[in-house]
Amino acid sequence: MILSFKTTVIMNNDVIKFLLLPPVNFTIKVTGLAQVLLSWSPNPHQEQWNVNIEYRVKINVPQEEEYETRKTESKYVSPLHQGFSASVQSILPRDGSFLTSSSSSWVSAELQAPPGSPGTSIVNLTCTTNTAIDNYTHLRLYQVSLRCTWLAGKDAPEDTQYFLYYRYGSQTEECQAYSKDALNRNTACWFPRTFIKSKGHEWLVVHINGSSKHAAIQPYDQLFVPYTIGKDEQKHLAEWLLIVLTAAICFLLLILSFACRMCHLWTKLFPPVPEPKNNLKDLFVTTNYEKTGSGETETEVISYVDEPGLEVLENSVF
Repeated sequence: MILSFKTTVIMNNDVIKFLLLPPVNFTIKVTGLAQVLLSWSPNPHQEQWNVNIEYRVKINVPQEEEYETRKTESKYVSPLHQGFSASVQSILPRDGSFLTSSSSSWVSAELQAPPGSPGTSIVNLTCTTNTAIDNYTHLRLYQVSLRCTWLAGKDAPEDTQYFLYYRYGSQTEECQAYSKDALNRNTACWFPRTFIKSKGHEWLVVHINGSSKHAAIQPYDQLFVPYTIGKDEQKHLAEWLLIVLTAAICFLLLILSFACRMCHLWTKLFPPVPEPKNNLKDLFVTTNYEKTGSGETETEVISYVDEPGLEVLENSVF
């Protein structure tokens, strides 16, 4: 049974009783590892009063969460090994024009948990990433590797074999390199190169399923936030910049040292020519003769004229 609520709306100073109906054809579809697409359609019997209808989505399982959207579909990332359940309702935008309740009743849909015997799924899953400088390709500066470890379920048969997949964005990859326990069961996986981006903000989804001749093995999903990646990249980038800066300083010092050595060698090979000493005192000599009185007295005056800044000496001979 679908319930509906009337909402009082004020439009052009008129009070209108507006019947808000829930959406129809609500479905949940798995579109990837730990990812679903929620989709619905507007109710075809909804009255149109030039009002924009929005939608509120409520996640019920595996954990409760609510959000609003104007679209009629929504992608959601969540572990699916415990099943998935959600609800949606029509709402009116919160613009202050509504006098009573502004939401319709809920419609719901769900996905059943995948089959499997209790206690057979893996436990204690841990995953780590490592960011390193990529020396093999110029497409990306950094390459991210991934390593995951786990333990077999306590009730898993001895012939159980586990298989790991990861998804990052739209890329999904299956593990090719496993480590095994004493019963030859896969309990660790290593990806030397992945599609994980060092600057990305997508969820890292890890999915592990299994097979056995004696029981159905429960799958297991877990979400990781590879944020342990951005910090590593900043650390490597800082180290790289420090190396480049140090190398540049050393190169400049080497050039400066080489230039100084060249100048010193040039001075030794081609020493400067000393300037000649000029004795200007001998260049400018003036002789004067004087006659005084009735007697004839001969006076010789010799003057030495120097360059400006030198003393002027006079010697008289009588």
